Amino acid sequence: MAAQGNGQSPVLAVSHLETVFATPEGEVKAVNDVSFSVNAGEAVGVVGESGSGKSQIFMSVMGILATNGQARGSVKFKGTELLDLERSELNRIRGVRMCMIFQDPMTSLNPYLTVSRQMTEVLTTHKGMSTADARKASIALLDRVQIPEAARRIDMYPHEFSGGMRQRVMIAMALLCQPELLIADEPTTALDVTVQAQILELVSGLRRDFNMALVLITHDMGVIAGMCERVMVMYAGRVVEAAPVSQVFHSPQHPYTVGLLRSMPRLDETAHGRLATIAGQPPNLQRLPAGCSFRDRCDRRIEVCAQEVPPLRPITPERSKACHLQAL
Repeated sequence: MAAQGNGQSPVLAVSHLETVFATPEGEVKAVNDVSFSVNAGEAVGVVGESGSGKSQIFMSVMGILATNGQARGSVKFKGTELLDLERSELNRIRGVRMCMIFQDPMTSLNPYLTVSRQMTEVLTTHKGMSTADARKASIALLDRVQIPEAARRIDMYPHEFSGGMRQRVMIAMALLCQPELLIADEPTTALDVTVQAQILELVSGLRRDFNMALVLITHDMGVIAGMCERVMVMYAGRVVEAAPVSQVFHSPQHPYTVGLLRSMPRLDETAHGRLATIAGQPPNLQRLPAGCSFRDRCDRRIEVCAQEVPPLRPITPERSKACHLQAL
C-alpha cells in the first residue's frame, strides 16, 4: 500500500484504485493504481498540484464522480466494499458515517433553506430524532464549532454568514452524525490566514475528541506539517511518495516532493532569498509522456526515466516512493 497504517483494522482501505473519465478526445485516467489506508483517530494528508488526482480519489470514495467517470479497484469502509454498493446502501454510509467537506461551503449548503432546516433534517432522517431534539443537538454543535449566538443564528440563511462562519456551519453539518471518517478537501483555501488557522485548529480538536479518521486534501505542505501524521504526495494521478510527515520534511525521497518543499516560504531564509519553483507544467493526463510523468520537470532525471514508469516501491517499512533514483 502507498501509505501504511499501524496494524489496526483501517476505517478506509483503498486498493489499486483507478478513476477514468470518458471524453470526446479519449479516455483520461485521473487516478492511477492508488492504494492507501486510514485508521481511526489518524490524520493523513494528500498533497500535490492542481490536477494531480487528489480530489478525484475521494470523489471516487464517496461515489460522487461526474457522470462520465468510473472508479475501478477496491474501496472498503470498515470492511464494506463501496464500489459495488447500491446507491441506497451507499447513502446509509456517506453523509452519516463518512463525510466530506469542500473548499466552497456554498456547494454543500442549500442557499434557499435556513441552517436550522438543513441541520435538523440530517438528524431526523438518519438518527430518527424529533425536530425539537434535532434542533437542540444542532445548536449544541454550532456552539462547539464556535458560531457566536448559535441559538439565534441557526435560523439564518447561508448567505447571511461570512465565509469563515459558513465553513464552520459546514463542518458542524458534517459532524452531526459523528462520522468515523471526515474528508476535508482544501477546506481553508478561500479564507484569510487568521480564519484558516482557526478552522484547522477546530478540525484538529474535533478529530481528537471524536477519535475520527481524517483525510486532509491540500496543496499546502505547511498545513500537512501542522495537522497530519502521514502524507501521500500525488503527481499526474499517481502516488510518488508516501511516508510519515516528519520523515518527508526531514529527508524527502522524490524530486517532486523536494520541489514542493523548496517552494514553501520559510522564516529562516534571508530577506533577499527567492522562492524556488518547479520548472514547467504538470503533464496532460490524456497524453502522458513515456516513462516517468515528472521527468520533463526533473533536474535529476536519468536515461531510464524516459523509458520506464517507476513503480511505487517500499524504501523502509514506513515509506515508499516512485522514483528510479535509489537516493537523493
